[in-house]
Amino acid sequence: MQKTPKSLRLHIALFGRTNVGKSSFLNLVAGQDVSIVSSQAGTTTDVVEKPMELLPLGPVVFLDTAGLDDTTRLGKKRIDRTERVFDRADVILLLHEGDQVTEFEELVCAKAESKDIPVIGIANKSDLTHPADQTNLRVNSTDLSSRDQVLAALKAELLRVCPEEFITPPPLMGDLVKPGGLAMLIVPIDLQAPKGRLILPQVQTIRDALDNDAATLVCKEREYPHMLAMLKQQPDVAICDSQMVLKMVADTPAEIPCTTFSILFARMKGDLRKFAIGAAAIDKLEPGDKVLIAESCSHHALEDDIGGVKIPRWLRQYVGVDVEIDVYSGRDFPNTLSEYKLAVQCGGCMQNRREVLSRIDKCESAGVPITNYGLCISQTQGVLKRVLSPFPAALNAYEKEMK
Repeated sequence: MQKTPKSLRLHIALFGRTNVGKSSFLNLVAGQDVSIVSSQAGTTTDVVEKPMELLPLGPVVFLDTAGLDDTTRLGKKRIDRTERVFDRADVILLLHEGDQVTEFEELVCAKAESKDIPVIGIANKSDLTHPADQTNLRVNSTDLSSRDQVLAALKAELLRVCPEEFITPPPLMGDLVKPGGLAMLIVPIDLQAPKGRLILPQVQTIRDALDNDAATLVCKEREYPHMLAMLKQQPDVAICDSQMVLKMVADTPAEIPCTTFSILFARMKGDLRKFAIGAAAIDKLEPGDKVLIAESCSHHALEDDIGGVKIPRWLRQYVGVDVEIDVYSGRDFPNTLSEYKLAVQCGGCMQNRREVLSRIDKCESAGVPITNYGLCISQTQGVLKRVLSPFPAALNAYEKEMK
Protein backbone atom coordinates (compact mmCIF):
# COMPACT_ATOMS: atom_id res chain seq x y z
CA MET A 1 0.00 0.00 0.00
CA GLN A 2 1.47 3.33 -1.11
CA LYS A 3 -1.34 5.70 -0.12
CA THR A 4 -3.06 6.49 3.17
CA PRO A 5 -6.37 4.55 3.31
CA LYS A 6 -9.48 6.72 3.01
CA SER A 7 -10.63 5.45 6.41
CA LEU A 8 -7.67 7.26 8.04
CA ARG A 9 -8.20 10.56 6.21
CA LEU A 10 -10.08 13.62 7.43
CA HIS A 11 -13.49 13.44 5.71
CA ILE A 12 -14.52 16.88 4.41
CA ALA A 13 -18.05 17.00 2.98
CA LEU A 14 -19.27 19.65 0.53
CA PHE A 15 -22.95 20.50 1.06
CA GLY A 16 -25.12 23.02 -0.72
CA ARG A 17 -28.08 23.60 -2.99
CA THR A 18 -28.17 22.51 -6.63
CA ASN A 19 -25.83 24.51 -8.87
CA VAL A 20 -24.36 26.52 -6.02
CA GLY A 21 -20.91 25.57 -7.32
CA LYS A 22 -19.81 22.67 -5.08
CA SER A 23 -18.15 20.77 -7.92
CA SER A 24 -16.46 23.91 -9.25
CA PHE A 25 -15.12 24.63 -5.77
CA LEU A 26 -13.77 21.08 -5.42
CA ASN A 27 -12.11 21.32 -8.83
CA LEU A 28 -10.55 24.63 -7.81
CA VAL A 29 -9.15 23.18 -4.56
CA ALA A 30 -7.93 20.00 -6.26
CA GLY A 31 -6.41 21.86 -9.18
CA GLN A 32 -7.99 19.41 -11.62
CA ASP A 33 -11.37 18.35 -12.98
CA VAL A 34 -12.54 15.95 -10.27
CA SER A 35 -16.29 16.56 -10.61
CA ILE A 36 -18.38 17.25 -13.69
CA VAL A 37 -19.47 20.89 -13.85
CA SER A 38 -22.70 21.78 -15.66
CA SER A 39 -25.45 24.38 -15.46
CA GLN A 40 -27.96 21.53 -15.65
CA ALA A 41 -29.39 20.66 -12.23
CA GLY A 42 -28.59 17.24 -10.77
CA THR A 43 -25.23 16.69 -12.48
CA THR A 44 -23.71 15.22 -9.31
CA THR A 45 -25.46 11.92 -8.51
CA ASP A 46 -23.39 9.60 -6.32
CA VAL A 47 -21.03 11.14 -3.81
CA VAL A 48 -17.73 11.99 -5.54
CA GLU A 49 -14.67 11.21 -3.41
CA LYS A 50 -11.37 12.98 -3.95
CA PRO A 51 -8.40 12.01 -1.72
CA MET A 52 -5.76 14.70 -1.35
CA GLU A 53 -2.74 15.67 0.70
CA LEU A 54 -3.59 18.99 2.32
CA LEU A 55 -0.58 20.05 4.35
CA PRO A 56 -0.18 20.73 7.23
CA LEU A 57 -3.35 18.70 7.91
CA GLY A 58 -2.07 15.74 5.91
CA PRO A 59 -4.28 13.19 4.15
CA VAL A 60 -7.91 14.23 3.58
CA VAL A 61 -10.79 13.11 1.38
CA PHE A 62 -13.34 15.53 -0.05
CA LEU A 63 -16.92 14.29 -0.46
CA ASP A 64 -18.82 16.17 -3.18
CA THR A 65 -22.55 15.64 -2.66
CA ALA A 66 -25.71 16.18 -4.71
CA GLY A 67 -27.80 19.31 -4.16
CA LEU A 68 -30.08 19.24 -1.14
CA ASP A 69 -32.89 20.88 -3.11
CA ASP A 70 -32.72 18.46 -6.05
CA THR A 71 -36.23 18.21 -7.54
CA THR A 72 -35.34 16.02 -10.52
CA ARG A 73 -36.79 12.56 -11.06
CA LEU A 74 -33.90 10.93 -9.21
CA GLY A 75 -33.70 13.73 -6.66
CA LYS A 76 -34.93 11.76 -3.64
CA LYS A 77 -32.36 9.00 -4.16
CA ARG A 78 -29.62 11.58 -4.58
CA ILE A 79 -30.65 13.41 -1.42
CA ASP A 80 -30.79 10.12 0.51
CA ARG A 81 -27.17 9.43 -0.48
CA THR A 82 -26.20 12.98 0.39
CA GLU A 83 -27.73 12.68 3.86
CA ARG A 84 -25.75 9.51 4.56
CA VAL A 85 -22.60 11.62 4.36
CA PHE A 86 -23.52 13.17 7.72
CA ASP A 87 -22.59 9.80 9.25
CA ARG A 88 -18.95 10.07 8.15
CA ALA A 89 -18.22 13.78 7.71
CA ASP A 90 -15.60 15.13 10.12
CA VAL A 91 -16.00 18.67 8.77
CA ILE A 92 -18.69 20.20 6.54
CA LEU A 93 -18.06 22.89 3.93
CA LEU A 94 -21.43 24.56 3.38
CA LEU A 95 -21.51 26.44 0.09
CA HIS A 96 -24.15 29.01 -0.73
CA GLU A 97 -24.50 31.64 -3.39
CA GLY A 98 -23.44 35.02 -2.08
CA ASP A 99 -26.02 36.27 0.41
CA GLN A 100 -28.58 33.57 -0.41
CA VAL A 101 -28.91 31.67 2.86
CA THR A 102 -32.12 29.62 2.79
CA GLU A 103 -33.88 26.90 4.75
CA PHE A 104 -31.62 24.31 3.12
CA GLU A 105 -28.48 25.85 4.60
CA GLU A 106 -30.22 26.18 7.96
CA LEU A 107 -31.20 22.50 7.78
CA VAL A 108 -27.57 21.47 7.20
CA CYS A 109 -26.39 23.59 10.11
CA ALA A 110 -29.04 22.16 12.44
CA LYS A 111 -28.23 18.56 11.50
CA ALA A 112 -24.49 19.18 11.78
CA GLU A 113 -24.97 20.72 15.23
CA SER A 114 -26.98 17.67 16.37
CA LYS A 115 -24.07 15.45 15.33
CA ASP A 116 -21.37 17.80 16.64
CA ILE A 117 -19.85 18.32 13.17
CA PRO A 118 -18.08 21.66 12.62
CA VAL A 119 -19.35 23.72 9.67
CA ILE A 120 -17.33 26.13 7.53
CA GLY A 121 -19.60 28.50 5.60
CA ILE A 122 -18.39 29.40 2.10
CA ALA A 123 -19.99 32.12 -0.01
CA ASN A 124 -19.41 31.17 -3.64
CA LYS A 125 -19.88 33.45 -6.67
CA SER A 126 -18.93 36.32 -4.39
CA ASP A 127 -18.20 38.45 -7.45
CA LEU A 128 -21.90 38.47 -8.35
CA THR A 129 -23.60 38.99 -4.99
CA HIS A 130 -22.71 40.42 -1.62
CA PRO A 131 -21.75 37.51 0.69
CA ALA A 132 -23.61 36.97 3.95
CA ASP A 133 -21.70 38.17 7.01
CA GLN A 134 -21.73 34.79 8.78
CA THR A 135 -19.64 33.04 6.12
CA ASN A 136 -16.06 32.00 6.89
CA LEU A 137 -14.76 32.19 3.32
CA ARG A 138 -15.75 34.25 0.28
CA VAL A 139 -14.70 32.75 -3.05
CA ASN A 140 -15.30 32.73 -6.76
CA SER A 141 -14.70 29.13 -7.74
CA THR A 142 -14.46 29.93 -11.45
CA ASP A 143 -11.46 32.22 -10.88
CA LEU A 144 -8.57 29.76 -11.24
CA SER A 145 -6.02 32.43 -10.38
CA SER A 146 -7.40 32.56 -6.83
CA ARG A 147 -6.53 28.94 -6.03
CA ASP A 148 -3.52 29.64 -3.79
CA GLN A 149 -5.43 32.26 -1.84
CA VAL A 150 -8.48 29.99 -1.44
CA LEU A 151 -6.32 27.03 -0.37
CA ALA A 152 -4.51 29.08 2.27
CA ALA A 153 -7.79 30.39 3.71
CA LEU A 154 -9.40 26.94 3.63
CA LYS A 155 -6.44 25.31 5.38
CA ALA A 156 -6.56 27.94 8.12
CA GLU A 157 -10.27 27.29 8.70
CA LEU A 158 -9.82 23.51 8.66
CA LEU A 159 -7.02 23.72 11.21
CA ARG A 160 -9.25 25.91 13.39
CA VAL A 161 -12.16 23.44 13.48
CA CYS A 162 -10.38 20.10 12.91
CA PRO A 163 -11.59 17.51 15.48
CA GLU A 164 -9.04 16.73 18.17
CA GLU A 165 -9.47 12.99 17.50
CA PHE A 166 -8.03 13.48 14.01
CA ILE A 167 -5.02 15.39 15.31
CA THR A 168 -4.51 12.87 18.16
CA PRO A 169 -6.36 9.67 17.19
CA PRO A 170 -7.05 6.82 19.66
CA PRO A 171 -4.26 4.23 19.77
CA LEU A 172 -4.34 1.07 17.70
CA MET A 173 -1.82 -1.08 19.59
CA GLY A 174 1.16 1.17 20.33
CA ASP A 175 0.25 1.42 24.01
CA LEU A 176 0.39 -2.38 24.33
CA VAL A 177 4.10 -2.59 23.48
CA LYS A 178 6.98 -0.76 25.12
CA PRO A 179 9.68 0.95 23.04
CA GLY A 180 12.03 -1.78 21.88
CA GLY A 181 9.32 -4.37 22.61
CA LEU A 182 7.83 -7.07 20.41
CA ALA A 183 4.33 -7.88 19.19
CA MET A 184 3.56 -11.34 17.78
CA LEU A 185 1.11 -11.17 14.87
CA ILE A 186 -0.63 -14.42 13.88
CA VAL A 187 -1.83 -14.02 10.31
CA PRO A 188 -3.77 -16.62 8.32
CA ILE A 189 -3.05 -17.13 4.63
CA ASP A 190 -6.36 -18.49 3.36
CA LEU A 191 -8.87 -17.90 0.56
CA GLN A 192 -9.77 -14.47 1.93
CA ALA A 193 -6.15 -13.27 2.05
CA PRO A 194 -5.42 -11.02 -0.98
CA LYS A 195 -2.80 -12.43 -3.31
CA GLY A 196 0.67 -11.05 -2.67
CA ARG A 197 -0.17 -8.81 0.28
CA LEU A 198 -1.61 -8.56 3.79
CA ILE A 199 -5.02 -7.13 4.64
CA LEU A 200 -5.38 -3.56 5.88
CA PRO A 201 -5.71 -4.27 9.66
CA GLN A 202 -2.49 -6.30 9.63
CA VAL A 203 -0.60 -3.64 7.67
CA GLN A 204 -1.82 -0.85 9.96
CA THR A 205 -0.86 -2.83 13.07
CA ILE A 206 2.67 -3.35 11.77
CA ARG A 207 2.96 0.35 10.96
CA ASP A 208 1.64 1.33 14.40
CA ALA A 209 4.26 -0.86 16.08
CA LEU A 210 7.00 0.80 14.04
CA ASP A 211 5.61 4.26 14.86
CA ASN A 212 5.94 3.34 18.54
CA ASP A 213 9.53 2.09 18.23
CA ALA A 214 8.54 -1.56 18.60
CA ALA A 215 9.01 -4.61 16.39
CA THR A 216 6.66 -7.26 15.06
CA LEU A 217 7.13 -10.93 14.36
CA VAL A 218 4.60 -12.16 11.81
CA CYS A 219 3.77 -15.84 11.36
CA LYS A 220 0.93 -18.18 10.45
CA GLU A 221 -1.10 -19.97 13.10
CA ARG A 222 0.67 -23.32 12.62
CA GLU A 223 4.10 -21.78 13.15
CA TYR A 224 3.09 -19.65 16.14
CA PRO A 225 3.99 -22.12 18.96
CA HIS A 226 7.35 -22.85 17.33
CA MET A 227 8.18 -19.15 16.86
CA LEU A 228 7.11 -18.40 20.43
CA ALA A 229 9.40 -21.12 21.75
CA MET A 230 12.35 -19.71 19.82
CA LEU A 231 12.16 -16.33 21.55
CA LYS A 232 14.60 -15.61 24.36
CA GLN A 233 12.14 -13.10 25.82
CA GLN A 234 8.36 -13.20 25.79
CA PRO A 235 6.53 -10.74 23.53
CA ASP A 236 4.59 -7.81 24.98
CA VAL A 237 1.41 -8.92 23.23
CA ALA A 238 0.11 -11.53 20.80
CA ILE A 239 -2.46 -10.46 18.20
CA CYS A 240 -4.33 -12.78 15.85
CA ASP A 241 -7.04 -12.86 13.25
CA SER A 242 -10.37 -13.47 15.01
CA GLN A 243 -11.03 -16.66 13.08
CA MET A 244 -8.23 -18.47 14.88
CA VAL A 245 -8.66 -16.87 18.29
CA LEU A 246 -9.38 -20.20 19.99
CA LYS A 247 -6.08 -21.73 18.82
CA MET A 248 -4.13 -18.57 19.62
CA VAL A 249 -5.45 -18.46 23.18
CA ALA A 250 -4.66 -22.16 23.65
CA ASP A 251 -1.09 -21.63 22.41
CA THR A 252 -0.41 -18.43 24.39
CA PRO A 253 0.93 -18.64 27.97
CA ALA A 254 -1.38 -16.97 30.51
CA GLU A 255 1.19 -14.30 31.35
CA ILE A 256 1.29 -12.97 27.76
CA PRO A 257 -1.51 -10.49 26.93
CA CYS A 258 -3.35 -11.39 23.76
CA THR A 259 -6.13 -9.97 21.62
CA THR A 260 -7.35 -9.81 18.00
CA PHE A 261 -6.97 -7.35 15.15
CA SER A 262 -10.72 -6.75 15.12
CA ILE A 263 -10.78 -5.90 18.83
CA LEU A 264 -7.93 -3.42 18.28
CA PHE A 265 -10.02 -1.76 15.58
CA ALA A 266 -13.09 -1.84 17.83
CA ARG A 267 -11.16 0.42 20.18
CA MET A 268 -9.59 2.70 17.57
CA LYS A 269 -12.65 3.10 15.33
CA GLY A 270 -15.49 2.77 17.83
CA ASP A 271 -16.25 2.38 21.53
CA LEU A 272 -14.73 -0.82 22.91
CA ARG A 273 -16.63 -0.59 26.19
CA LYS A 274 -20.01 -0.42 24.43
CA PHE A 275 -18.99 -3.22 22.06
CA ALA A 276 -18.07 -5.36 25.10
CA ILE A 277 -21.47 -4.74 26.67
CA GLY A 278 -23.06 -5.66 23.34
CA ALA A 279 -21.15 -8.94 23.25
CA ALA A 280 -22.77 -9.95 26.53
CA ALA A 281 -26.18 -9.60 24.84
CA ILE A 282 -25.37 -12.62 22.68
CA ASP A 283 -26.20 -14.85 25.65
CA LYS A 284 -29.70 -13.34 25.80
CA LEU A 285 -30.71 -14.23 22.24
CA GLU A 286 -33.86 -16.32 21.92
CA PRO A 287 -35.41 -18.34 19.08
CA GLY A 288 -36.59 -16.12 16.24
CA ASP A 289 -34.64 -13.05 17.36
CA LYS A 290 -33.22 -10.95 14.53
CA VAL A 291 -29.50 -10.13 14.34
CA LEU A 292 -28.00 -7.48 12.07
CA ILE A 293 -24.57 -8.16 10.53
CA ALA A 294 -23.02 -4.92 9.23
CA GLU A 295 -20.12 -5.63 6.87
CA SER A 296 -18.53 -2.38 5.69
CA CYS A 297 -16.64 -3.99 2.81
CA SER A 298 -18.59 -4.50 -0.39
CA HIS A 299 -16.41 -7.37 -1.63
CA HIS A 300 -17.83 -10.39 -3.41
CA ALA A 301 -18.67 -12.90 -0.68
CA LEU A 302 -16.64 -16.10 -0.81
CA GLU A 303 -17.96 -19.57 -0.06
CA ASP A 304 -17.16 -19.34 3.66
CA ASP A 305 -17.56 -15.58 4.08
CA ILE A 306 -16.91 -14.32 7.61
CA GLY A 307 -19.95 -12.03 7.86
CA GLY A 308 -22.46 -13.92 5.75
CA VAL A 309 -21.60 -17.51 6.73
CA LYS A 310 -19.20 -18.02 9.63
CA ILE A 311 -20.53 -15.56 12.21
CA PRO A 312 -24.17 -16.63 11.67
CA ARG A 313 -23.08 -20.27 12.07
CA TRP A 314 -21.06 -19.59 15.23
CA LEU A 315 -23.88 -17.52 16.72
CA ARG A 316 -26.45 -20.27 16.18
CA GLN A 317 -24.11 -22.94 17.53
CA TYR A 318 -23.29 -20.88 20.61
CA VAL A 319 -26.82 -19.84 21.63
CA GLY A 320 -28.27 -23.19 20.62
CA VAL A 321 -31.32 -21.66 18.92
CA ASP A 322 -32.18 -20.48 15.45
CA VAL A 323 -31.91 -16.70 15.00
CA GLU A 324 -32.69 -14.68 11.90
CA ILE A 325 -29.70 -12.96 10.29
CA ASP A 326 -29.79 -9.87 8.06
CA VAL A 327 -26.51 -8.92 6.35
CA TYR A 328 -25.92 -5.37 5.16
CA SER A 329 -22.81 -4.55 3.12
CA GLY A 330 -20.89 -1.41 2.23
CA ARG A 331 -22.47 1.78 3.51
CA ASP A 332 -25.97 0.27 3.61
CA PHE A 333 -27.44 0.33 7.10
CA PRO A 334 -31.12 -0.16 8.01
CA ASN A 335 -33.19 2.91 8.82
CA THR A 336 -35.30 0.89 11.26
CA LEU A 337 -33.32 -0.91 13.96
CA SER A 338 -35.98 -1.64 16.58
CA GLU A 339 -36.70 -5.09 15.10
CA TYR A 340 -33.18 -6.30 15.96
CA LYS A 341 -32.01 -7.79 19.26
CA LEU A 342 -28.33 -7.42 18.37
CA ALA A 343 -26.13 -5.68 15.79
CA VAL A 344 -22.67 -6.98 14.88
CA GLN A 345 -20.42 -4.40 13.20
CA CYS A 346 -17.31 -5.47 11.29
CA GLY A 347 -13.88 -4.24 12.34
CA GLY A 348 -14.45 -1.01 10.42
CA CYS A 349 -11.05 -0.88 8.76
CA MET A 350 -12.68 0.66 5.66
CA GLN A 351 -14.67 3.24 7.66
CA ASN A 352 -13.57 6.32 9.50
CA ARG A 353 -14.16 6.58 13.24
CA ARG A 354 -17.11 8.96 12.92
CA GLU A 355 -19.07 6.52 10.76
CA VAL A 356 -18.58 3.64 13.19
CA LEU A 357 -19.52 5.87 16.16
CA SER A 358 -22.59 7.00 14.21
CA ARG A 359 -23.74 3.40 13.89
CA ILE A 360 -23.18 2.86 17.61
CA ASP A 361 -25.28 5.95 18.37
CA LYS A 362 -28.09 4.80 16.07
CA CYS A 363 -28.22 1.40 17.77
CA GLU A 364 -28.08 2.97 21.22
CA SER A 365 -30.97 5.30 20.37
CA ALA A 366 -33.00 2.31 19.20
CA GLY A 367 -32.14 0.29 22.32
CA VAL A 368 -30.23 -2.31 20.29
CA PRO A 369 -26.97 -3.74 21.74
CA ILE A 370 -24.09 -3.56 19.28
CA THR A 371 -20.79 -5.42 19.23
CA ASN A 372 -18.17 -6.09 16.57
CA TYR A 373 -16.86 -9.11 14.71
CA GLY A 374 -13.86 -9.71 16.95
CA LEU A 375 -15.80 -9.57 20.22
CA CYS A 376 -18.68 -11.60 18.80
CA ILE A 377 -16.40 -14.39 17.56
CA SER A 378 -14.41 -14.45 20.80
CA GLN A 379 -17.63 -14.66 22.82
CA THR A 380 -18.93 -17.57 20.75
CA GLN A 381 -15.56 -19.32 21.19
CA GLY A 382 -15.64 -18.80 24.96
CA VAL A 383 -12.44 -16.72 25.15
CA LEU A 384 -13.65 -13.11 25.23
CA LYS A 385 -12.45 -12.46 28.79
CA ARG A 386 -8.96 -13.57 27.79
CA VAL A 387 -8.68 -11.31 24.74
CA LEU A 388 -10.22 -8.35 26.58
CA SER A 389 -7.65 -8.62 29.38
CA PRO A 390 -5.39 -5.90 27.86
CA PHE A 391 -8.34 -3.48 28.17
CA PRO A 392 -9.51 -3.42 31.82
CA ALA A 393 -12.35 -0.90 31.41
CA ALA A 394 -13.97 -2.91 28.63
CA LEU A 395 -13.41 -6.17 30.49
CA ASN A 396 -15.04 -4.80 33.66
CA ALA A 397 -18.06 -3.57 31.67
CA TYR A 398 -18.41 -6.99 30.03
CA GLU A 399 -18.14 -8.92 33.31
CA LYS A 400 -20.68 -6.64 34.97
CA GLU A 401 -23.12 -7.21 32.11
CA MET A 402 -22.63 -10.99 32.23
CA LYS A 403 -23.56 -11.24 35.95
